[in-house]
Amino acid sequence: MPEGDTVFRAAYRLHAALADKTLVRSDFRIPSLATKDLSGGRIDRVRAAGKHLFVDLTGDGGRALSIHSHLMMDGAWHVYRPGQKWRRPGHRARVVLRTADTEAVGFDLGVLQLTADPAGVVAHLGPDLLGAQWDPAVAAANLAAAPECPLGPALLDQRLLAGIGNIYSNELCFIAGVHPATPVSAAGDLDRLVDIAHRLLTQNALRTVRVTTGDRRRGRELWVYGREHRPCRRCSTIVRRSAITIPPVTTDRVIFYCPSCQPARTVSPSF
Repeated sequence: MPEGDTVFRAAYRLHAALADKTLVRSDFRIPSLATKDLSGGRIDRVRAAGKHLFVDLTGDGGRALSIHSHLMMDGAWHVYRPGQKWRRPGHRARVVLRTADTEAVGFDLGVLQLTADPAGVVAHLGPDLLGAQWDPAVAAANLAAAPECPLGPALLDQRLLAGIGNIYSNELCFIAGVHPATPVSAAGDLDRLVDIAHRLLTQNALRTVRVTTGDRRRGRELWVYGREHRPCRRCSTIVRRSAITIPPVTTDRVIFYCPSCQPARTVSPSF
């Protein structure tokens, strides 16, 4: 799944390319929307809500409508000039939106739908880390309301707070000095944790390279994610990779951690 800052950047770029322009062509390449034609509609804005992306437009008849998409694992939005060669094969395109001077293509989108109720689509989400209405107190309270859930998977639960993916989940656990399998009730200062999460995503929102260590040099951007079998940047202990399964979900959550900096705990740490 993408991180919230990935979707934020995609929305930012699409908004810059499409906002206040009229669609001269729309081409939906999925069966449920194959007959839909939004040409003549005016694009009002493109925005992210957690990991969801909305293209809000006013239809030719004045009706408000949103194109809702979710990247899931492999999705991406690209912006091209009309006639420019696409960077992915055409059979992977799910939607093409064309204005007089721009072509936006959604490839491999995991979710694609039209909705007249975009707020209802994301009503289940917790506070959006990159949203204008970000509320850290509610986010911390939501986490605290899941005391038995391991911290790593809890941070991934979009109903508690929206925008964290597996990279940030692992990096935040390391920064907090908490093993990802530690129950939320034993994870320490949740207010500080959500503040760190907000600062990291905000700092990375418009960066092309995600950085959690403060070091932008290539290969030094992250603390533990993807660094199994390599020494911890703090203590040189070898970083480990494991997995957590949380019933009823059967899919494993991959975790990366330093056994020395993030020991398993049964009591609340201070950090």
